[in-house]
Amino acid sequence: MASPKKKLQGLVAATITPMTENGEINFSVIGQYVDYLVKEQGVKNVFVNGTTGEGLSLSISERRRVAEEWVTKGRNKLDQVVIHVGALSLKESQELAQHAAEIGADGIAVIAPFFLKPWNKDVLINFLKEVAAAAPALPFYYYHIPALTGIKIRAEELLDGIQDKIPTFQGLKFSDTDLLDFGQCVDQNRQRQFAFLFGVDEFCIQRFINFVVKLENFPKVKVSKNQRALALGTTNFPSLF
Repeated sequence: MASPKKKLQGLVAATITPMTENGEINFSVIGQYVDYLVKEQGVKNVFVNGTTGEGLSLSISERRRVAEEWVTKGRNKLDQVVIHVGALSLKESQELAQHAAEIGADGIAVIAPFFLKPWNKDVLINFLKEVAAAAPALPFYYYHIPALTGIKIRAEELLDGIQDKIPTFQGLKFSDTDLLDFGQCVDQNRQRQFAFLFGVDEFCIQRFINFVVKLENFPKVKVSKNQRALALGTTNFPSLF
């Protein structure tokens, strides 16, 4: 079974994809971006080519190149680089998953295909299973964002028995406002070492284990201080968390 070198936890930056004025990807600044996150924000994990990074608006070749830059520039600086490889095409998702493994990414994440949608849990899991199998050495994360995919399969339902089907499954990026669903995911999987990343900045309030945030992309916000403040609040005011 694939497992991360250490559990993905703490702050995970959902990175933007830097562009030039002409709409071309500005690969030259990704190294500076890495240094900014690590040195200025204290963030050492990234989620690349997701919604914030406009991954599904990029070509496959662009997504591959962006992933390569983050892995290369983040080497010995970032703890984990997770690449979102989801696509409407299974073959494209598999191609991106294989590429992520080849370049040394630390994990892959997949969004559900959202044009011809999976109509039940089993169909969705079969899609995810096929993508995960293309990179069997990498930890696999499901990217749950129903507001954009239109897929209403609850994350808690999806997680039930998922490791029996996808042995490399290591967690979930949960970008939804259904806190009951999120809480059930956490409560019902406490014995497993899954990572639960919460991706709605506005709802980072109660008992969240991880945060996938976009705030660290802005220099006036010191997200590492926010994380320490949350830890302090959890310790001193447990009833609020």
